[in-house]
Amino acid sequence: MPKRMISDILLGRSLVTSSPEMTVRSASKLMAERKVGALLIVENQRISGIFTERDALNKVLAGNLDPDVTRLEQVMVREPQTIRADKPLAYALHMMAEGGFRHVPVVDDSGAPVGMVSARDALGQDMVELERDMRRLEELEGSIGY
Repeated sequence: MPKRMISDILLGRSLVTSSPEMTVRSASKLMAERKVGALLIVENQRISGIFTERDALNKVLAGNLDPDVTRLEQVMVREPQTIRADKPLAYALHMMAEGGFRHVPVVDDSGAPVGMVSARDALGQDMVELERDMRRLEELEGSIGY
């Protein structure tokens, strides 16, 4: 299987960011509108944190925090691990598996944010391969007379 590069995955995607002062409710609405599972928190063109669906669930809802007054800076993961776009997606997936997270911010050579990859990005190719394998299996079963 060819190596899927992070830069290829990011093509055509826009970067969804927020400030640390945004409330959890506003951030959650933005994430729902943009259909993303995580937001990069950016200050002075640098990543200061990441806020994910898991943070909303585990820190805010389960923690009985008010999403209308809780700011992202209170519940975000600070200084998340990052990766550069010139790496294969497999590197990011390895980072996720080792670190127990599902999103990795992508930065350029100067450390400025350019995108985000998630565990779901790997699923797309896996689904294509699964469908191809299922078609092959059906063809084989048809030729054998099952």
